[in-house]
Amino acid sequence: MKNIDHGTIVRTVVLFVALINQMLLAAGYSPLPFKNEEVELFVTTLITAVTAVWAWWKNNDISREARRKAALLKREEQSK
Repeated sequence: MKNIDHGTIVRTVVLFVALINQMLLAAGYSPLPFKNEEVELFVTTLITAVTAVWAWWKNNDISREARRKAALLKREEQSK
């Protein structure tokens, strides 16, 4: 267990929770006390927020590595 990546553990736990939720729904139980509209609103808001942050991060040189690579590209273009 010492060599297992933390991401693997998290993904496995989330998978089991999703499977248990799916089995409960198939059996006719609603484990989550939410209406469909509330779930839809949450999911669409989450998708919008994640994609907005991702697009902003990808299209801007925010990280140190991205700024370093942008400077390197600029120097290479200037030397041509």
